[in-house]
Amino acid sequence: MFFASDNASGVPPEVMAALNRANDGYARSYGADDIMARVTARLRALFEAPEAQVHLVATGTAANALALASLTPPWGAIFCHRHAHIAEDECGAPEFFTNGAKLVLIDGAHGKITPAALTEALATTGASGVHGVQRGALSLTNVTEAGTTYTPAEIATLTAIAKSHGLPCHLDGARFANALVATGATPAEMTWQAGIDALSFGGTKNGLLGVEAVILFDPAKSWELELRRKRGGHLFSKHRFLSAQMEAYLEDDLWLRLASHANAMGQRLAAGIAALNSAALTHPCDANMVFANWEQGGHARLQGAGAVYYDLRPKDGRETARMVASWNTTDDHVDRFLARLKG
Repeated sequence: MFFASDNASGVPPEVMAALNRANDGYARSYGADDIMARVTARLRALFEAPEAQVHLVATGTAANALALASLTPPWGAIFCHRHAHIAEDECGAPEFFTNGAKLVLIDGAHGKITPAALTEALATTGASGVHGVQRGALSLTNVTEAGTTYTPAEIATLTAIAKSHGLPCHLDGARFANALVATGATPAEMTWQAGIDALSFGGTKNGLLGVEAVILFDPAKSWELELRRKRGGHLFSKHRFLSAQMEAYLEDDLWLRLASHANAMGQRLAAGIAALNSAALTHPCDANMVFANWEQGGHARLQGAGAVYYDLRPKDGRETARMVASWNTTDDHVDRFLARLKG
């Protein structure tokens, strides 16, 4: 019953097998390997973007920070949700890699920025001329940190507002596969067709050992990102081991199959919690992340039985928690969790 995070799961056998194959013999370093060329071609085809530039890094924080640094000057403001990963979970990496850009935090129910809130934030930033930060970029997250999803239409509405002020737009897609499965959108519909300029394409939270892709839909930004990746210490010498993971991830739609299973387990868990008189969901469960509260005593029963999840701050006298299903969560894991929660 391990629901702490989907990045705590193991690695699918297809990916381990690909790493073993990549380990045979020799390959050019620093991204010049033949596997990387195939990965780039595959991602360009998936995203219907023949000029897209693909750069692999090992962590989601590196992907987000390097992408945003390529979009935003040091005096810029990055507009994001108050609870975005870049705001709460990256130890100031976006500010560090941009050399000082400021995060402007925007509120919004269930982890989503509204058009009205974004419009207000844009109107009140950069108004003091040289004395204040200037508008820099918009960063959205899909799946959001509250477990909800933006539709392509919702993304397009927000990016249109940002672009009316000349801002480029970034999408944190640490759980991009889960968002696609949840919405039924295509990769193109969720990104460049909806106004996204740079995507952090996640793999680690969906079963990979450790690799993310920064996909730039504006190829003019590619060289700058390459320099920033090297200067920031995120260019792997034995790059083929990143490439091999990503190639296996994309082969035969493994990435979508893994996300589909994780989402199904998340939905099973959410439905079970919602059916209990003693518990309730605190955010809609669109994908594989479940937020809930329940009566006092639930934590003791669950944790006493070995359940692992995020025990959040109590609210209004009720215990609260975050659970995340992964590619190898089983029906039995979910059902045992629900049985213990029920008491």
